[in-house]
Amino acid sequence: MPVFSMPGKYGIGDFGKESYKFIDFLRRSGQKVWQILPLVQTGYGNSPYSSVSSASFNPFFISPEKLIEEGLLTASEIKFTVLEGKYINYSTLYTVRYPLLEKAFLRFNKEDAEFKAYVKSKESYDYALFMTLKYATGQKHFYEWEDKYKRRDRKALRQFAKDYSDKLLFWQFVQFKAKKQWLELKKYANNSGIKIMGDMPLYVALDSVDVWKNPELFKLDENFVPKTVAGVPPDYFCKDGQLWGNPVYDYDVHKKTGFSWWVNRIKRALKIYDYVRIDHFRGLDRYYQVGNGAENARNGEWVDVPSKELFTAIHKKINRDRIIAEDLGIIDEGVRRLLEETGYPGMKILSFAFNGDKDNLYLPERLNENCVCYTGTHDNDTLIGLMKNCSEWDFNNLLSGVKNSLSRMEIFSATENYEQIACAIIKLGMKSNANLFIIPMQDILKKDSEYRINEPGTVNNRNWSIRFSSKDFSNTLASEIKKLTKKYKRL
Repeated sequence: MPVFSMPGKYGIGDFGKESYKFIDFLRRSGQKVWQILPLVQTGYGNSPYSSVSSASFNPFFISPEKLIEEGLLTASEIKFTVLEGKYINYSTLYTVRYPLLEKAFLRFNKEDAEFKAYVKSKESYDYALFMTLKYATGQKHFYEWEDKYKRRDRKALRQFAKDYSDKLLFWQFVQFKAKKQWLELKKYANNSGIKIMGDMPLYVALDSVDVWKNPELFKLDENFVPKTVAGVPPDYFCKDGQLWGNPVYDYDVHKKTGFSWWVNRIKRALKIYDYVRIDHFRGLDRYYQVGNGAENARNGEWVDVPSKELFTAIHKKINRDRIIAEDLGIIDEGVRRLLEETGYPGMKILSFAFNGDKDNLYLPERLNENCVCYTGTHDNDTLIGLMKNCSEWDFNNLLSGVKNSLSRMEIFSATENYEQIACAIIKLGMKSNANLFIIPMQDILKKDSEYRINEPGTVNNRNWSIRFSSKDFSNTLASEIKKLTKKYKRL
């Protein structure tokens, strides 16, 4: 359940009372893990997998109601920012939310001891400098800035920070408040018996603090333009492949630093989450790169990652039991070997299981304990949407496969309509051997394609924008989920 999909009056889900209510709902439902999407500040396309900083929090997640409780805003002020609806309107949100945060900042006590300590730590200093420069340059990409700024001339940056000290402090305030509210929410979840599983994108955006601060870690030319960009090759789903456009890592440089950037990134993630899912894990064995400027991802190449050295460095500093690998996509012997060496549980998707192949590795009766089973992910259609939109041949395959798995796993479940079939798939996941079973909220609620979170390879205003109603999380539903969880001994 993404934070942005939470109910609420102010245009987007946040770290406020509705998230606390959702945690109460999970507790009543007998659940133990809440998986979320990245909490980072999003950029163009509103994707949480493309951020101005991999170490940021999304300012939109700051609860206006909590700012009222602190005396930083008034009820009448946030009344003008009410944006109710089924989908997030990011452009409107952008125009109303930042002025509200600036107003809160003007009233905030800058001498607050906790805030002063935060500023002194410089935890979000580079982020704040980056954002201030963004606004001062008319939202230009960092590689379009004057040389003294884009190449981080110390003297020039010190003078800039002096000239824009208030704006710099504002952006640090934004991160301070977002982090504080998130950690309070996480503590509430933990005290309620709920662990948080966060998500860490493999790549970072080109126009980001990450690249601006450490350009040597990426394959860029002297003007910070990528020599090659990330993507995936053509497959059954996409004949041109996928051209993501992210800069790829220069692992020769990472190796010389002892992979400190990676180690610090994962350490930070584990400070704000209980578990971390590494997105596109296969890219840490080999990654696919395409020449910058290519029209599609057809003519790329695979490049090996020094994965043994990378994970040796990581495991010296972190607890590997808190990491999950997103091992979907093109999986070869190298990825399987890396999974075995790290010991990370991979992912098994039931939406992929019922294609008529009796040897399908995602079939629920074939799952081992060291995996995380899902009905689907944020990139898949919902179970109901999948069934409604697939061909008659595919649907018959799916239905036959579900019935066969039900029989083999000795589960009785009706399969007369879409809702019953979705229920049957959830029961199969519940009874599987997977140590952890995660169900997207859309599938629990039997929602159709309108509630799909993202459609990869597309840019439209429906991606990353669906929201739920507080009525969706009823006591009746909580009781039903708890009963099912107890029946299959997952309480």
